[in-house]
This record gives sequence, C-alpha cells and structure tokens, in this order.
Amino acid sequence: MAAKLDDIEWAIEFASSGLGDHEAFINIDNGEIYYVGDAVEEPIPDDLYESDRYLMFPSKQDLGLGKRLAIQFIAESIPEKLDFGYDIFRRRGAYSKFKALLESKGKLESWYKYEEAALKRATIEWCRDNDVEFDNATQQKC
Repeated sequence: MAAKLDDIEWAIEFASSGLGDHEAFINIDNGEIYYVGDAVEEPIPDDLYESDRYLMFPSKQDLGLGKRLAIQFIAESIPEKLDFGYDIFRRRGAYSKFKALLESKGKLESWYKYEEAALKRATIEWCRDNDVEFDNATQQKC
C-alpha cells in the first residue's frame, strides 16, 4: 500500500523540526507512518528500531534543503545580495536574518513556494532511491 506524498512530506518536516528529538518512520510493507518525539503519544511498533520493514525519514538538511537551498534562492532571485547571503549563514540566527532579507526585498512568498517545490522534488527522489511507493493522485511509484 502506498502512502500519500503529502504525508511523506509532512513526516520529513516533522523529522526536521528542531524541537527536541523527532524521528519519523515508514513501514515499507504497508505505507503506515510512525512519529517518535516529544509530546507524541501515538503507539509505535515494538520492533520499530530493529526491523528492516521500517525506514527512517531524512531531515530536510539531509536532503540538501537547508543553507544550500537558501543560498541558491538568493543567487537566483536577488543575486546582488549573494555575498550578504553567504555572510548571513556564517552566523547564528541565520534563518531569521535570511527571512528578514527576503521580506525586505518582497521575496518571502516566492521563497515559500520555491522551498515547497524543492521539498516535493527531493521527497520524490528520496522515495525513488528507497523504493517507497506513494500515492499522488495518479498512483505513481516513486
């Protein structure tokens, strides 16, 4: 059974959240997704960490959707600020400064769309690489 692509993307978002230890897994036999982390009260299978039926979802960082994607967006949309963008990501609080830069240039909404499209592409690629089936309205195998 295939999982929904949106559910897979959500699991990757969950695994990427910096609020404590968050992990998400998919049962490769039936497409069921399990979440492990602070304040998650859903039961998980006893063999979640021992069985090869479960595959842990990567974080967005693991998929190259962090600093590299942000710099790529700056290079494509406001290239005159590329050096400033590199400088932002050398310091703490980079993401909030990055968003402030985008807001000042009227590019914040464009960033969210860009990031969403990149997540979808990376999710599909990850599924293909790991033989995970998904349902995206056309019943594709990724």
